[in-house]
Amino acid sequence: QVQLVESGGGLVQAGGSLKLSCEASGIAIRPYAMAWFRQAAGKEREFVAVSWRPSGGGRSYYLDSVRGRFSISRDNAANKVYLQMNSLKPEDTAIYYCAADQRIILSSYDRHTAYAYWGQGTQVTVAS
Repeated sequence: QVQLVESGGGLVQAGGSLKLSCEASGIAIRPYAMAWFRQAAGKEREFVAVSWRPSGGGRSYYLDSVRGRFSISRDNAANKVYLQMNSLKPEDTAIYYCAADQRIILSSYDRHTAYAYWGQGTQVTVAS
C-alpha cells in the first residue's frame, strides 16, 4: 500500500519561510516524479513544483508565481521529497499536497489528474 505523508505546514507571517516534507512508503521514489500541488479554499488544485527524472537526468519545474521563492528537493535514500518555501505571501495560503507517479511525461507534469498517489495534505497559512 502506497502512502505519502506530508508534514511541516503551519502559520507564518508574510515574508517568512516553511519547509514541507513528504515521506513515501510502499514505493521507492527514485523512478517517480514527485510533485507538490496546492488547493486554496474555493479554488481548484494547482501545480506548484515537480522533481522529475526523465531518463535519469533529473529536472525541476515550478509554477511561475513561486519560481525563485520555492525549491523542491528529494532524498531518494530516505524516500522523502521536500518543498522549501521562502518569501511567503498571503496568496500562498492553501493545503499543500504531495503527489507521485512513475509515468509522468513532459506534457502532463502539471496536471493533478496525471498523478496516481496523493498525500492527505498539510495546511499552510500565511498571515499578512
